[in-house]
Amino acid sequence: MTNALTLSRLRMAVQVVMLVFTVYGGALMGHYLADKVTGSLPALSCAYDQQNAGYCVLIPMQHQLHHRVGESIVRAQQFSVDYIIPFGFTMLTFLAFFFVLNKAFCGWICPLGTVQEFVYKLGRKLKLGIRRFTQDSVGRVRPVKWAVLILMVLVLPLAAGLGYTSYVTGDAYCQVCPSRVVTTLMTADPKQIAVNTADTTAFAFSAARSAIFGFVLILALGMRQPFCRVCPMLALHALFRRIVPLRLAKKQSGDQCGKCKACYQACPMDIHEVAFEFGSKAFHADCTMCGRCVEFCPDDGMLALKLGPVALFQSSSAYMKRRAKIDKPDGAPCKPKSKSAANPAPAE
Repeated sequence: MTNALTLSRLRMAVQVVMLVFTVYGGALMGHYLADKVTGSLPALSCAYDQQNAGYCVLIPMQHQLHHRVGESIVRAQQFSVDYIIPFGFTMLTFLAFFFVLNKAFCGWICPLGTVQEFVYKLGRKLKLGIRRFTQDSVGRVRPVKWAVLILMVLVLPLAAGLGYTSYVTGDAYCQVCPSRVVTTLMTADPKQIAVNTADTTAFAFSAARSAIFGFVLILALGMRQPFCRVCPMLALHALFRRIVPLRLAKKQSGDQCGKCKACYQACPMDIHEVAFEFGSKAFHADCTMCGRCVEFCPDDGMLALKLGPVALFQSSSAYMKRRAKIDKPDGAPCKPKSKSAANPAPAE
């Protein structure tokens, strides 16, 4: 029964569809209509990809800070509601989309996340070693995404608008985002991987972009979702995850949970809290709601993806046994049983 439908297979199907949509959708519906699909998609759908069907919220957010908020502070007499409203609507649009799927935009829709999963699967096919963060070391990585959000998405674009930094920093995060390279290369556009020699700042950012892109691909061969751990979009999602009805839920339990650690082993983000915490504490800021922890939990109803009070998908011992025949919690494929093992000879 290895061909049975599972949550992971359903998620991968959604990821593939959304990868095609976010990379090539503009070519199907026309660039003008694609621009109207959304200007604030809460996933890394790159604005530099001329064929995509929607832009992520980070590019309009940076541009609003650069061209409206920052420049309007310089021209204090023009700093009025007229400049704040566009930025406010950018955030409201983000929240409207975010309210629908919460952090599942990271785990199910983000094209960069999908590509990282493909590369990780390739690493398993090549039988490369698996690297993951321990319970102690993961804590040193988690603050990075907040630093990237504050510095690259908020501070530098605003500083560019105020005239303190180069115009290149007007979309500082997008200058180094690997999604900019991944999705444009998929449309046969190699320009974003080239090093810009226009000036020192442009050279530094473009060189960093290419280096980060290569580093992420290499890491993804042996580590699940390496860039997601430092992604500012994940941090932005984390700010609002508690106000959205779709969420990861875990029952309050005594001693029956936290022993097998299958949910932690299955988590692509190495979130140990999902194994040891209960209630809302198990829904960590790094969670992308991919659902793998729910799939591999052997306790009926212990973990669930819920929409308000309704469980859309919950853990089940029977489901876990079927699921474990496809791959291991860490994503390594299970070895198929030999015919002799599956059908032992009858005793004489």
